[in-house]
Amino acid sequence: MRRFKWAMLLSLLLSHVVIAEGFKHNVVFPKGETSTILRGSVIRGDLDTYILYAKANQTMTVELASLQDNAAFTIYAPNGSTLPNAGEGDDATQWNGELPLKGKYKIVVGGTRGNAEYALTIQIQ
Repeated sequence: MRRFKWAMLLSLLLSHVVIAEGFKHNVVFPKGETSTILRGSVIRGDLDTYILYAKANQTMTVELASLQDNAAFTIYAPNGSTLPNAGEGDDATQWNGELPLKGKYKIVVGGTRGNAEYALTIQIQ
């Protein structure tokens, strides 16, 4: 019975823990434009996610600038795999290439050292 009470107490405590996730944003290009600049900031441990839809064989360019060169991104294809040189641990700040699949791409931005303010430029042609 004592074990059960501890388990219940631990369960209640953990259910109230809030984990910071940053935000998710659907990318919409201005009418008639093929690129956009998105500005944001992440606190240490947060990740901002940008979601956009693209067609296979389109060319995408992504550039990330941060005030203290302390932000990087990861790009996920619709099948969940990361794009070459823009994977987890690559600390990518620039990427250009042909998109392999039609569907929803995710660009996830995070800080590499502490808090980071950034400008994310996305272009699709």
